Amino acid sequence: MPSHANVPDIRLVQNNLFPKYSVTLDWSLLPNGTLDDSQALATAVCVALGTNALASDQDVLPDPDSTDRCGWWGDLDAELIWNGWPIGSKLWLLRRSKITPASAQQGSTLVMVENYIRAAMQPFVDRKICTSFDIFVTRVDPQRIDALLRIYRGPAQPIELRYEVLWDAMGP
Repeated sequence: MPSHANVPDIRLVQNNLFPKYSVTLDWSLLPNGTLDDSQALATAVCVALGTNALASDQDVLPDPDSTDRCGWWGDLDAELIWNGWPIGSKLWLLRRSKITPASAQQGSTLVMVENYIRAAMQPFVDRKICTSFDIFVTRVDPQRIDALLRIYRGPAQPIELRYEVLWDAMGP
C-alpha cells in the first residue's frame, strides 16, 4: 500500500475555465475509500487562504459595478455557535489588480498579499493550532507572485506551503 503521509486530504486544483479565478477542490481518498486526514493543518490552511473572506465596507472591491463583499454564511456567529472564527482571506480583492510597487498610490501588491495571508493565518495562532508562522512573498516575473508560508507547531518539523498567484489567470 502506498504511503499517503505527504498528501493533504483536500487537494486544490486550479480551474482554468470560466471564471478564471475559481479553484475547484478534490478530496484525496485512501485506497480503502476513506478520507486521508494525515495533513489536517495543511488542509485547514489551504481552505483559509482559498476561501473569500468578508470584505469590510472600506475595502475596494475588484468589480466596481458589484456590491458583493463575499464572505461565507457559515461565519455568521461562528465563534458563538462552534467556537470557530471567520474563515478566508482577502486575497480575492486583488483579483483585477495590477502588481504594483511600494511607490504606487495603493501601495505594494506584495505587501497586500502578505498582509492578507497574515490576517487569514492569525486565528491559527490565536487558537493555538500552530505556534507561529512566517510568510515570504516574492514577485517571480511580471505576472506572478509566489508566497511561501512556513507554519511552526512547537518543536515539530515546520510545514511549508507554496502558493503561486498568476495574475494573467486572474484577469477580468
